[in-house]
Amino acid sequence: MQRKPPVLIVAVLAASVAAGAGCDKLRARDKLNKGVNAYKNAQFDEAIADFQAAKEYDPSLTNAQLYLATAYATQYIPGAPSPENVKNGEQAVAEFKNILDGQPDNVSAIDGIGSILYNMGGTPFDEQKLQESKSYHEKHIALKPDDPEPYYWVGVIDWSLAYRANKDMRDNYNKTSKKPVKESDPMPPALATQFADKYGMTVDEGIQNLQTAVQKRPDYDDAMAYLNLLYRQKADTETSASARDEDLKQADELVDKVKAIKQKKANISPTS
Repeated sequence: MQRKPPVLIVAVLAASVAAGAGCDKLRARDKLNKGVNAYKNAQFDEAIADFQAAKEYDPSLTNAQLYLATAYATQYIPGAPSPENVKNGEQAVAEFKNILDGQPDNVSAIDGIGSILYNMGGTPFDEQKLQESKSYHEKHIALKPDDPEPYYWVGVIDWSLAYRANKDMRDNYNKTSKKPVKESDPMPPALATQFADKYGMTVDEGIQNLQTAVQKRPDYDDAMAYLNLLYRQKADTETSASARDEDLKQADELVDKVKAIKQKKANISPTS
């Protein structure tokens, strides 16, 4: 019969394991603090190494994971085609998703993925990445419906999708038309109908989300600026001159509101 180890030895071993785990958590905190300092000084490679070490010492240290993902995202340059740059974007997404595997309601990770995917999908244009980005902002809305920012981002992405489609449709039309249309010109009725069929719902969704953002933050000038742009896209879905004019009127009114809000903010001192 195998003899059981003495109770005292078992207790000592358990205490040693606990002490080791405690030391690892202290090392993780130390690496995290060093990484934060390096990050603040724009020493991103050093920061990444420290955050990775902190994560290894204490896999439950969420802040280390968030900082690591953010450090990768910070180094990503939209549109730069180098493999290293693409890898930074992909690693940022992967690290944020690792957090969500254990904490599916972590809003910081949700926003982080939404942001990096938007940057990756904007230049070069990638509709799939933009749609995926939008899905994460919609997850934020489902978790915290009173936050204005995710509504803003859904609206921005909807504008990006509609604007790109509008431009492509005009370019294709101009290749075969004897009378090209400029970006500021109304779309020919047939083209306007085609644009409305394909992107009318996207435009309306964006307008609704930006309006919600403004309702939740009445001085949200950035949301108003994109709302103005989306009303101009909506104008291109119209086949009647009166409907188009009404959309453009609302867009122009928003431009005036944005100017007034920016002026008001500029006149408010930082200490007031």
